Amino acid sequence: MSASLALSPGTLALRRFRRDWVSFGCLAFLVIVALVAIGAPWIAPHDPADADLLRRLQPPVWTDGGDWSYPLGCDGLGRDVLSRLIFGARISLGIGIFVVSLATVIGASAGVLAGFARGIPDAILSRIADVLLGFPYLVFAIGLMGMMGPGLSNIVLTLVLKEWVVAFRVARGETLAARRQDYVEAARALGCPRGRIMRDEIMPNILSPVLVVATVRMAGVIIMEASLSFLGLGVQPPAVSWGGMVADGRDVLADGWWVATFPGLAIMLVVIAANLASQGLREAFDPKSRR
Repeated sequence: MSASLALSPGTLALRRFRRDWVSFGCLAFLVIVALVAIGAPWIAPHDPADADLLRRLQPPVWTDGGDWSYPLGCDGLGRDVLSRLIFGARISLGIGIFVVSLATVIGASAGVLAGFARGIPDAILSRIADVLLGFPYLVFAIGLMGMMGPGLSNIVLTLVLKEWVVAFRVARGETLAARRQDYVEAARALGCPRGRIMRDEIMPNILSPVLVVATVRMAGVIIMEASLSFLGLGVQPPAVSWGGMVADGRDVLADGWWVATFPGLAIMLVVIAANLASQGLREAFDPKSRR
């Protein structure tokens, strides 16, 4: 009993999360996918851009005409689906992690500033957030990408411009509650500068809900990147993304179902795993949220 009381809340939350084997398994799956993406140049059996029309729409290995050299078959240009799937994880998962991380840093910092300082900074930042929230996500992304043009840097910028608002609202709400706590009042009484109070007192105490929301949003960002790439507004060839692979496969769906099916399954599995892992984290760090 005394040993449990001596543990920090973060350690106790991690122990609760490990006991949720479904969420923990989903997180482990995401880690494996990330490691595969990092090691893509060494793991992928072929160059993802290596095209050979003689292999056009070669089926998966378990069907008639399949070959173990290309276990998941080839696409309409004779490129290995498995290799493209592995390299596509670098773009799809990488964009999700990078966008959510950057948007969380920007949004949380702005939220703490707005919630603690109030006044003009709060009014300006809150109105900007309200305006951005007024646009449907996909409509906003399509419009901005249409103006800036497709490309990796543009899709990252577009998604960050929309995603930071989520972290901002969470951080602002948590800061409004934390600024009335005794430890903040004690820091004020000791004459601590406002910047130091926000950095040392507010930020550490609102970090858990902000990080949990960030894991929830990663699934949405992956879907949004795949949607934009499917529409031709995302990552452009020769770069590979799962959304782009699905778009390549829609024209040959009748003759080569595997071209669009496998990247579609990859998107589905990663999004489901991210949602389940984030749900487990939310329940671990906030047991009151359990039903």
